[in-house]
Amino acid sequence: MNLFLDAIAWLADPANWSGPSGVPTRVLQHLVITFAAVAAAAILALPTGILIGHTRKGAGIVGAIAGAARAIPTLGLLTLLGLALGIGLKAPLLALIVLAIPSVLAGAYAGVQNVDSAVTGAAKAIGMSPKQVVFQVEIPLAAPVIIGGLRAATLQVVATATLAAYTADFGLGRYLFSGLKSRDYAEMLAGALLVAGLALLLELLLAAWQRSAARRIAAPARSSSAAVQPESPLVKESV
Repeated sequence: MNLFLDAIAWLADPANWSGPSGVPTRVLQHLVITFAAVAAAAILALPTGILIGHTRKGAGIVGAIAGAARAIPTLGLLTLLGLALGIGLKAPLLALIVLAIPSVLAGAYAGVQNVDSAVTGAAKAIGMSPKQVVFQVEIPLAAPVIIGGLRAATLQVVATATLAAYTADFGLGRYLFSGLKSRDYAEMLAGALLVAGLALLLELLLAAWQRSAARRIAAPARSSSAAVQPESPLVKESV
């Protein structure tokens, strides 16, 4: 309990909220490397996952890549990349991209594959090209699942991005490494609380985005269902 109070006191100290090592700067750095890793993973994994989901071919590739990437320990990979690339952000960024790819890839693949084949068949029947089917039908309908994959990847990366401080003076992980080195456990716990709070905030924002995407899909379906409902006896009698 005393350690928790010490951590709160550390967070309440104005000195820790200013300067190049202050909390706002560290939070911004943490967000930058998190979004950079997830964005790079999305650029690599989303087209592949959508293509596999659309063609219904190569599902084994998704499982193999996701399984292999998840089996790699991030700290071990970071150590190898750090030895190869040296001190800086390149090694942790690459390690975080590898960490994010499986969730993004699985979300894109599962979302597109699970789109009702009757819907895509109807789209083709009215003359849509394969490209139009993908971008105007499959991706919008798969959006909640795709966002769910991005959500899972973001939460994994934001929690693991503390390792960026292993090879660079960057992000909230600096408080953990610095506190461990100086045995300032209040600073370590404060850093952990900041990471947890940031992860919770991102979770709330991404969950709201996912729910919004799901509502946009459900709304037209409800409208169509209401449009085909038979008239009630009371309406018929009044007419």
